[in-house]
Amino acid sequence: MATPVARQFGGARRRLIEELQQKGIKDMAVLKAFDDVPRHLFVPTGVQHRAYEDAPLPIGHGQTISQPWVHARYLELLGLTGRERVLEIGTGSGFQTALLSRLASQVFTVERIAALAEEAQRAFAATGIANVAQRVGDGSLGWPEFAPYDAILVGAASPDVPRPLVEQLTIGGQLLVPIGGRDEQVLVRVRRTPEGEERMSLEAVRFVPLIGTHGFRD
Repeated sequence: MATPVARQFGGARRRLIEELQQKGIKDMAVLKAFDDVPRHLFVPTGVQHRAYEDAPLPIGHGQTISQPWVHARYLELLGLTGRERVLEIGTGSGFQTALLSRLASQVFTVERIAALAEEAQRAFAATGIANVAQRVGDGSLGWPEFAPYDAILVGAASPDVPRPLVEQLTIGGQLLVPIGGRDEQVLVRVRRTPEGEERMSLEAVRFVPLIGTHGFRD
């Protein structure tokens, strides 16, 4: 049975999904994930009334939860089948992690800020997510202990593609990462091949910087 809080946001969630469709998101699995995951549980209480706007929102510690269209676009580009092992760099609020948990077999996620990781963990527990492994650390180094991964998503901007992440892909696996300066970037898709890697620039984006050994210095 839906709780009063869940019913309160039901109409707004449906309107967001319709807006994502109008903006070109066609992958029905991605849209269903947005319908399944309560975004209001992944934002601070002070901005919960805006949880289903197609807009980024502050989550504290100088970080933001990305615009829903950006999350949807990331996930649609990956074209996950439900069988993949996925690594996410930048847990943030945990909302994208939760979406991934509906689209992949297993999700590994790394967050630099311990307080954000703790808040995301509480949201995972509240939504009953059981196929996510989480750690606090330098996301630019990946999580080599559980590599290789079929897909890696980087939710922060890097000056170049972090080499450890490419090396943690399966052959045929793909990495999505914003590349550029601290203010403007281009979303780049990297595919690992037997011969090396293939890169494709996709579209202009704006993300907070990836702080770490293979990212920006704090």
